[in-house]
Order: sequence, then structure tokens, then C-alpha cells
Amino acid sequence: MARGDWWKYGIIYHIYPRSFADGNGDGVGDLTGIIDRLDYLMHETRECLGIDAIWISPFYRSPMVDFGYDVSGYCDVDPVFGALDDFDRLLAEARARGIRVIVDLVPNHTSDQHPWFLQSRSSIDSPKRDWYVWADPKPDGSPPNNWLSSFERVGPAWSLDEKSGQYYLHSFLPQQPDLNWWNPEVREAMNGIMQFWLDRGVDGFRIDAVHRMGHDPKLRDNPRSGSGAGNIRYDMDRPEVHNLLRSFRRTLDGYDDRMAVGEVYLLDPARVVRYYGSDADELHLAFNFSFLHQPWKAEAFRASVGLFESLLPEHAWPVYTLSNLDHSRTASRYDEGGNGQARARVAAMMLLTLRGTPFLYYGEEIGMTNGAIPLDRVVDIDGRDPERTPMQWDATTGAGFTTGEPWLPVASGHERCNVAAQRDDPASMLSLYRRLICYRKGSGALCRGDYRPIPDVPDGVFAYLRQDGNNRLLVALNFTSEPVKFNAVGLPGWGERELSTAAERECGRVCLTPVALSGDEGTIIRLS
Repeated sequence: MARGDWWKYGIIYHIYPRSFADGNGDGVGDLTGIIDRLDYLMHETRECLGIDAIWISPFYRSPMVDFGYDVSGYCDVDPVFGALDDFDRLLAEARARGIRVIVDLVPNHTSDQHPWFLQSRSSIDSPKRDWYVWADPKPDGSPPNNWLSSFERVGPAWSLDEKSGQYYLHSFLPQQPDLNWWNPEVREAMNGIMQFWLDRGVDGFRIDAVHRMGHDPKLRDNPRSGSGAGNIRYDMDRPEVHNLLRSFRRTLDGYDDRMAVGEVYLLDPARVVRYYGSDADELHLAFNFSFLHQPWKAEAFRASVGLFESLLPEHAWPVYTLSNLDHSRTASRYDEGGNGQARARVAAMMLLTLRGTPFLYYGEEIGMTNGAIPLDRVVDIDGRDPERTPMQWDATTGAGFTTGEPWLPVASGHERCNVAAQRDDPASMLSLYRRLICYRKGSGALCRGDYRPIPDVPDGVFAYLRQDGNNRLLVALNFTSEPVKFNAVGLPGWGERELSTAAERECGRVCLTPVALSGDEGTIIRLS
């Protein structure tokens, strides 16, 4: 892997620390637990998963109203996860295993318990007042404008502070007041936070809610639906945010070999690609969430990939993921007809063979499904508990995640769906992921090669070529449960099947006139 571009060719594994591994038995995952499981993630033996970097969701000091995304102390570890010494040890242990570490940066908002906001709220004359977005009510006492919280249950993105009579802005929960990024002191403070973690040795940041920074300083109403104003929004995706990201990039470029990936939660790829900058001067990577939202149709994924590829600037590099802490797991989301596990295998091959950087959410490699959460155990305001259940390491009561009572119930079926049960089973989901990851690492075509979709394939088939010089691979994915055959112009008569998602399928020399796929099968074929 070339120096400076590891983030292009590596596989990044997303860890939700509350649910990955509990090192002290209190039922909540922590940094020590992650350290204890690093050997599972490394890539030196065939028994390991083989990822290159981990992205850890927030572990900073927090009241945990939004489970870490309401930060009350950016430069410290919340006691539930450990201490700074534990994080330093995690960095050292990861580095010893060749694993890079990316951490979350939450710049759009803080906790309402952060010292900055407590000072800002204390008086309209506070030196920190302008660090947040405050505004007077309308003459009738209503909020300053029509902006809404991202959480539907919350409603308006404004809360009234009774003491001062002003409203403060919160794009998410009322306990998450938005910072005022037009204040240079805020920009300087966040730059210092980035430097704090970069100096400790982190390899980069996943930047939360990038598109929410830099609200319209005039606080204008968003146009009403059907007003003919197109996609104009005054509460997000403002052109001014790009100057802020260029400042972030300058800080990152002051260090050796660091990166940033942005949560640009916009479903229009044409708007997402602008966050790469005009000359590789903003984000290194920007999540393409429209890909994650596609239905289980080959045509939909082919169109999504094709559109993103066509829009990317020449200097930009795509990134793909199919699940994360905010979205249903793949095997559950695509389980129509009970085919979730078979489809998850095809999805794994797609994710790990497309051009770009794959992000893999913990547990996807064993086919974890959403957990059923009893009403008395629900903790998340936005209904995201099912995809955040504890990692399933073994068949014990606590699934090997904890010796105590887990903070969320372990998903049903963990007795069969766990790392220990799948480790030595060559037909398991875990074995498929290990083979795919190992193969990808050794393939110039998959790491660096061009992407070219195969035209005129049957409905339900997504097929494409990956080519690096003379190294050509055909990836063919059957999104249906029925066998299918197709001929493609320009393919040789024979090839070598290297991998298949169908455990019973033998590899070796295979006829390509026609290409034959069984139901719910994906295959990689090396072309002469």
C-alpha cells in the first residue's frame, strides 16, 4: 500500500464501541474490549478478518443522550469507555498489528452540558454567547424560522431558553446545541481539538454531519415544498461550508499520511461530490448514502454506481458502505422472502469488488441481523437500537460480548450466528468475507483498477469488469433467486472462476459462453 493513499485501498471496519466488546463486565463495550479483539481484526493469519483500519464511533465525555454524539469533553475519554491511557494503549496495540485508527469528529454541535454551552447560556453578555446560534423569537413568540430537527419526533430545530428569552438552534436533539461556525474562535477551538488527536497518533477522522455546518447567517426560512425553489436549503448544505472543510484539510495536511471521510447525508450524489473540493482540497472521502438506500435490484445498484462514477471529479475516490450505526443491517434490510442471508453474501461481494474504499460495519462479516428490542429496553430516540446490538462472538448467554447484563439485548439466533461457530466453517459468512478480503488485497484490479459495467445483461444481473493493465476480472452478481445465463460482448470463451458466494460452487476453468450463475450467486472470474 503506497504511502499517503492507504485510505484508498484499505478496508475500514466500523466499531460502535458500546456494542463491540466489554472488557470489564459492566455490560457496555469499552476501549479495553476493543484492544482484546484486535487480533481478530488483523491480517497476518488466515484466521483473522484482515481489515486495514478501524473507525471508532465517539468515546468522548458525554451525558450519552445521543450515546456519544452529544460531546461534553472533546479531549477526554468518557469513563464508561475507559481513560486516555486506554486510548493510547489502543493506538499502540493497533499500530503493532498494522491497523490504523480513525475517530469520530463531531463539529456541528456539542452537548448542552459542554462548558462552552453552559457559559453561553449563562448570560446574553457571556463571551461564549456567540459560540452558538441564538436568535430572538418572532413577534408571536414562535421560533425564529421554520427549520426542523433531523429527528422527526423533536419537531422544530429551536428550543426556548426561558432565562434569556432567546431560542438556540439544535439540528438534532435539544441537548445538542449547534455551534456557530461563523465565529473564528469556534473554528480555532475545533482546530485545536483535531490537533490534540492527531498529535496522539490517530490516522484521521470520520466527520459527523458535515453538511449541517455553516448555517445561513440570516436564518432565512427554508422554502416550502412545491414553492419552486428547487433544492435550496438554508439550514444545511450551504456553499460556505466548503471554506470550513478546506481549513480542516489544511490541518490534516500538516501531518503525515492522515485523512478525513465525511458523513455528507445528502441523497443527491451531485451535491455529495462537491465535498471533495475542486482540487483535492476538502474531504478525502465522502459517503455516498444513495447507494445504501437502493432497493434489492441489480438495476438500481448499477445505476447508483454509474451515476456516482460519472459525477466524481478526476481527483476523487469513491467510498461505499451498506450498513452503519444508523441503518438496518444488510441481512435484515434485504430479507424479503427470507433471502436475507443469501443476499448479504452477494452484497458482500459487491461491496468488496467495486472501485473505491469499502466500509464494513461490525458484525456484517458474520451476517448479524437486527435485534428485537422489547419496549422496556428501548433507549434510542430515533429507533436505531436494532442495528446496534452487541457483537456476537460466541454462543454463551452474553454472546462473548460481556460477562454482565448487556446494555442492549443480544439479538436472537446468536447461538448459531457468531464468530466462534463460523471461524472453522468454510461455507460460513465469515469465511466468505475472509476470502473476499484476502483476494482483494492481492488484486491490483480490485484495489486500483478501472470499473466498467457490462451492458445488455438480463434483468436482475449486475456485472462489471475491473481492470488494471492486463489483469482483468469479471464480477457477476445475480440479484434474483433463479438461475440465469448471459453472453457479453468482448468476453473470452473461457476464464478462471476465483471466488463464488455459493459455498458448493467449485473454482477453476469455466466456460463464459454463456456466463452461468445460480440463484443468489455472485462470482469473480479472471479473464485471459
